[in-house]
Amino acid sequence: MSLQAAAIAGPPIHSTVLARKASPSWRRGRWGQPLLKRTTSSVSHRRIPLHSISCRQAPDIASERNESVRAPQVSEEGVSMAEAGKIPDVRRRDWEDPMTVEWNKRHAHVPLQCHTGIEGALKFWQRRSQADFIAAEQAVWGDDAVDAARVSADSWTHGLQFVRSLAGLWKFHLASCPEVVPEHFFSLGFDDGKWGSLPVPSNWQMHGHDRPIYTNIVYPFPINPPFVPSENPTGCYRTSFTVPSEWTGRRLFLNFEAVDSAFYVWVNGVRIGYSQDSRLPSEFDITDQCRPGVENVLAVQVMRWSDGSYLEDQDHWWLSGIHRNVSIYSKPQVMIADYFVKTAVEGDFQSATIKVEVAVEGPREMIADNMLSQYTTEAVLFENFDDEGDFKMPSEAAHLQPQGLDSALIGCHAHTILKAQLQRPKLWSAEHPNLYTIVVLLKDSSGAVIDCEACRVGVRQISTRPKELLVNGEPVVIRGVNRHEHHPRLGKTNVEACMIKDVTLMKQHNINAVRNSHYPMHPRWYELCDLFGLYMVDEANLETHGFDPEPWTWPERQLTFDPKWANAYLQRMINMVERDKNHASIIFWSLGNEAGYGPNHQAMAGWTRGRDPTRLLHYEGGGARTVSTDVVCPMYTRVWDIVKIAQDPSETRPVILCEYSHAMGNSNGNFQAYWDAIDGIHGLQGGFIWDWADQGLLKQGQDGVKHWAYGGDFGDVPHDLNFCLNGLIWPDRNPHPALHEVKHAYQPIGISLKDDNIEIWNKNFFTSLDYVKFTWSLSADGAVLERGIIDVPAIEPSKKHRIKLNSGPWASRWQQTEANEVFLDITASLSEPTRWADAGHLLASEQIELPACKPAQRQLLSTSSMPALSVEESAGIIKIKPAGGEGWEIQIDKKRGLLSSWQVDGTCVLSDGPLPCFWRAPTDNDKGGSALSYLSQWKACGLDTLTQTGCEDFEMVRVSDNVFLVKAVIFIEPKGEEPPPPEISESQTGDIDKVTEESIKTQVAEMKEERAQRETLTGFKIKVQYRMFGDGNVVASYDVKPSSRISTLPRVGVQFNVDKECSKVEWYGRGPFECYPDRKSSARVGNYIKDVKDLHVPYIVPGENGGRADVRWVALKSMTKGVGILAIHGEDSPSMQMSASFYTSQELDRATHEEQLQPGEKIEVHLDHKHMGIGGDDSWTPCVHPQYLVPPQSYQFSIRFCPLTRQSSPLKICQTQLEKMS
Repeated sequence: MSLQAAAIAGPPIHSTVLARKASPSWRRGRWGQPLLKRTTSSVSHRRIPLHSISCRQAPDIASERNESVRAPQVSEEGVSMAEAGKIPDVRRRDWEDPMTVEWNKRHAHVPLQCHTGIEGALKFWQRRSQADFIAAEQAVWGDDAVDAARVSADSWTHGLQFVRSLAGLWKFHLASCPEVVPEHFFSLGFDDGKWGSLPVPSNWQMHGHDRPIYTNIVYPFPINPPFVPSENPTGCYRTSFTVPSEWTGRRLFLNFEAVDSAFYVWVNGVRIGYSQDSRLPSEFDITDQCRPGVENVLAVQVMRWSDGSYLEDQDHWWLSGIHRNVSIYSKPQVMIADYFVKTAVEGDFQSATIKVEVAVEGPREMIADNMLSQYTTEAVLFENFDDEGDFKMPSEAAHLQPQGLDSALIGCHAHTILKAQLQRPKLWSAEHPNLYTIVVLLKDSSGAVIDCEACRVGVRQISTRPKELLVNGEPVVIRGVNRHEHHPRLGKTNVEACMIKDVTLMKQHNINAVRNSHYPMHPRWYELCDLFGLYMVDEANLETHGFDPEPWTWPERQLTFDPKWANAYLQRMINMVERDKNHASIIFWSLGNEAGYGPNHQAMAGWTRGRDPTRLLHYEGGGARTVSTDVVCPMYTRVWDIVKIAQDPSETRPVILCEYSHAMGNSNGNFQAYWDAIDGIHGLQGGFIWDWADQGLLKQGQDGVKHWAYGGDFGDVPHDLNFCLNGLIWPDRNPHPALHEVKHAYQPIGISLKDDNIEIWNKNFFTSLDYVKFTWSLSADGAVLERGIIDVPAIEPSKKHRIKLNSGPWASRWQQTEANEVFLDITASLSEPTRWADAGHLLASEQIELPACKPAQRQLLSTSSMPALSVEESAGIIKIKPAGGEGWEIQIDKKRGLLSSWQVDGTCVLSDGPLPCFWRAPTDNDKGGSALSYLSQWKACGLDTLTQTGCEDFEMVRVSDNVFLVKAVIFIEPKGEEPPPPEISESQTGDIDKVTEESIKTQVAEMKEERAQRETLTGFKIKVQYRMFGDGNVVASYDVKPSSRISTLPRVGVQFNVDKECSKVEWYGRGPFECYPDRKSSARVGNYIKDVKDLHVPYIVPGENGGRADVRWVALKSMTKGVGILAIHGEDSPSMQMSASFYTSQELDRATHEEQLQPGEKIEVHLDHKHMGIGGDDSWTPCVHPQYLVPPQSYQFSIRFCPLTRQSSPLKICQTQLEKMS
């Protein structure tokens, strides 16, 4: 069946219908992975032709007979068109040849800007260095991002005389496969007038062509390397450019920053070359093909699938096209082709050697005549810029004296090494990202500058000692996160402000390191990490995770063992290192991700260590402890297991988790446990959370509104649903609540109470705390009493400072306060603005519970002074209200043994409960683990279908005129297990004949016997008791006995409904943001007020959300009428887990997307005595830590309810106490 191209956002520029059928030549294994089975016919067209040309056999690129890649074509007369001379018979299938990863492509090198001189270079880099948190405010995430991407692409070449961006609208046509691209579409005379347009840079799926595909592990095509599907969407691009007149006589280069996945390029009808690796640049020399003074035609053919796709099976969206910028640049005939800046810091860090290895390239004839010996290179190192005001020439830090070119030439290149000593260097670190600017000059025999390159560099040292990674001699802790390149509207295309938004958000939340997962990023990302200060793992674009499941169950089937793929592996590493080698932020080179481990990886490791001994290697494959990694870097290893590794005396490498704390939906439980271990155990040095942002894509819904979409929403098959949604932030970079927990655990300042002292620990390694302002606040029973500033000295790095608890500025007020709970909050904030945050930004905080010096005596409410209660009974409903009949009224359903309604001044503030509740809408983590998941366990016990099935031993007792007692035993069981109710025609308390009486007794006895048997199954028996007082107070007590056959419970508590008008929620407990028992270290106990709608957390896939932990009391009140209900944890019970939502648990479970949620008629409130943790060590096994599980055992708890009127004060009510009843 043909599938219409999916419209993602906005009207499609051009749409093509692609036939995408399930091939009969393959089938899928148990994991949905294709098994290797092809028919003969399906193989024949996939053989690599005998005339396939390797990268060393590239045809003469000057020949205009190098045509598009096409299948043999036959004329109407049956004569081969190739034989007729109309189309050359060049049958290349480079995209299915692992030994051909490129041809006629230039060697990888650092980005070149072709400056005209020192001042121009410095002005360019000063402008590039003016990014800050204010610039992040320009980030855009909707349709306006399309134009912003073009503007950004142009801005990155702004001010460069010899560089031109080709970003803009290109002509575009999408063919179903390479064999059917329009004939001669690359030629000068081709008419593209009927083609549509496509922005470059962009992914074509984000503009209405083809469809995005999301998979985590499974390849979206049959595994049969190196072959790819015959249905291989192929994008044909055309644009034109003119060569500026001032470039005459110079060399011209065409640079593609990244194209997914493989492509050919033509200039003026001449095929220039081929390349793959969808995350690194491809550059071609087009000097001989360009014509000055006229428009030159550039044509590109991009295949969606190539043999390179087998190496790019990362956990993200499969998107295609020219997704980074394209530019042309001009260089002199003799030019700086590359340069490598290395810094070696002396042992005392008081001096450093700056070494620059320069490669100079020239024409062959000049090399043959030894004419390059007339040229010299030199370099100047400049101090940092003055970011304020107009350009000011920075001072010179070091001069690397002129050197002639090495006479030992290699090919077209000559090399030279420049050196200089730098005294008292300003070292680079994530804490102090000090940068210099180095300008490299090439001069001719007269001393004139003929070429100039420049970049920002940092002086720093990366090394190790037993169980420690060292930066500048210090064992820095990696507080990291994994980051994919992802934009919800653009896919893999980048916008400057959006990248700045990412880096500033990271810094603002105490993240100091980023792992580029799992491929090299946009060049500007590295500049920003250098500038703002983030340690980086730069990772090769290499993942073959899809080979792990069946049928590839033995490691040797991984491509790393296949020598035919060795060059492809090695080139991906080489090209990354060569492009990024001058960035200070990179402290690790990574060999890729989840690609097994074998000889090809060892080759990558060997080459990289030889090329760059100044950095360390990282690779998790093969068990995270191979000889090809300098750190132990496991993923999702449990806390207790990383502790074992760190304490293993035979392992001398530090442990840094490459992935941990899987942030899928409502997640990141147990996070503090990792950091308690990391902060306390030598050998544990941090990790990288998975991952940074939810990879949702914008897709227009039936309502005409754009929503976040995930795997399968575009009709993509296969897909992995919402496994792409595991970020700490939403796609538009709004933070998830869990980011607060990350910020707290990652905070660079530790604050704790130890031995009657407040201890402040500077966790920085290079920075004293003279930039920090410390403040305190004292609160008692939810009310803030006093605030002030703490005079803290400039604590040196890694040092601690103690303040006597009894002599701090809070001491006097604390000692005089009458309260039951006293909390001291200490905060540390920026005293001055930085590049990444304004003054006043919160760096660290801690809340410390202090002993109550003078416990408050709560007012005892005498029952004798309360109004008398009026009790009425009718049709099984008991009505209880003050004898005067005004204020409030409670109705009790005798058949159910529950409150059916509670009205205050005519408004129903509580209904349908409080009913004992043991189910929650499952989170993503609850679903993880298939048959072993918590959700599967719960459903096996019928917890998702629980309903009240009976009520026994209902009893009403008037204790006094103003106290009434109701008791009952209720049963809650899965649907389908309840016994038939006794057939009773009238009340059991009425007059009935003996026969009926005996019949009733028999049925009740049978029901009790059957219920007793079912207590061994999955039901709950709950003894409920309500004590009702004349002033409206109700104390509800519960004795819960669950079946022992239930493995674990989501919650033990009560739920009830309140009127929608009562949407103002005030509580005293942890907040203000969502928190759960295993994710609450960052949440502070306090008094908070929010609307119900603001408690809801809009995770893209709905589930349990919006909870608040350790709640002492909560009030829901009408904003207009002032009436409501107050709930206080019982005196014999701990604080509660609270949630209130317009969406029922059933609705949160039903909806698969946030926009599908339908609000109910009332507010559903949950007050839990126990609530299971949310987990987060991973999302595919049941991994809530034992202390946060809710076992099936007896629970007793109570909750005090009280009606609220406009005059009521929840705080004052909580300061009262009811008389205890015997």
